[in-house]
Amino acid sequence: MFTRPDEPTDRQLVTAVLDGWGLRVEDLVYLPIGFGSYHWRMIAEGTPWFVTVDDLELRKQRRGDPVEVPRRCLTAALTTAMALRDAGLDFVIAPAPTDTGDSLVVMDDRFALALYPYVDGTTHRCGKYGSRPERLAVLDLVTRIHAASGTPREVALPDDLAIPARDELTTALRSLDDPWDTGPFGEDARRRLQEHAEAVHQVLGRFDDLVAEVNEGTDRWVVTHGEPHRANTIDTQTGLVLIDWDTARLAAPERDLWMLADGDAAVLDAYTERTGIPWNRTALDTYRLWWNLTEVALYVAQFRTPHEDDEDTQTAWQGLTTHLDPTRW
Repeated sequence: MFTRPDEPTDRQLVTAVLDGWGLRVEDLVYLPIGFGSYHWRMIAEGTPWFVTVDDLELRKQRRGDPVEVPRRCLTAALTTAMALRDAGLDFVIAPAPTDTGDSLVVMDDRFALALYPYVDGTTHRCGKYGSRPERLAVLDLVTRIHAASGTPREVALPDDLAIPARDELTTALRSLDDPWDTGPFGEDARRRLQEHAEAVHQVLGRFDDLVAEVNEGTDRWVVTHGEPHRANTIDTQTGLVLIDWDTARLAAPERDLWMLADGDAAVLDAYTERTGIPWNRTALDTYRLWWNLTEVALYVAQFRTPHEDDEDTQTAWQGLTTHLDPTRW
């Protein structure tokens, strides 16, 4: 996130790192990067680390869920990454285990803190891959993840294809005649959703039909990263690595392939050649729709609650506008 939160404070972070990993923090700098999680660069006992904090309240799929639900999902995802790394996939940038072997520490029953080795290399902005060779290079890593067996498959949670904040999107679609006086983007968000309300209803129905079909083929499910887009890769001196594993799940291969291929059938065919697993058009469409509907639902939920005009909400507004574009459906 671009805007630093009021909590956790530096003192809370320092205490959590000492209690969880036994490390004494010497320096801590907030990094205004990414979207969804909070990040710091930390020096502890002379070694640089990358700190990620997630607000479990914001990770709830439904407002009424207990905080244990997002905690369990995040723990399983990061534990899956640790298992992949321990299985020899050294391009997986997984969290450092705590002193008790866990993947994260929870502060105040709300904030989940994970500690990662700081990776030196060339990072990338979010967006499309620049060329087919770039996509094929990442495909090499994805195929190795999909081939994982044993512990990674055992600890990964199955993907239920649930749309986070879908209940809030449904409520919003029923509240389009009432003002959203929640902040600077509230009314604009209401009007934009109102313009596309009928299309959103139709896409939700189509999505549900596709999910039922995808769920009939669980025998072909594999360990997936979930978001192998360009911003989740880093070019290092020793090769390409994959970061941001909080979305790791057991799912259809297309959960990774739709984003990686970006409509390039040659990449999809290369996957089949390397793995022997035929790619499935229905699953590709399902995960593409899931992504767009999730973005819409999360942004709508954000703008229907009190908010300010800052870099994060400006990014959210751009995201809502982009993902409500019917050409993406």
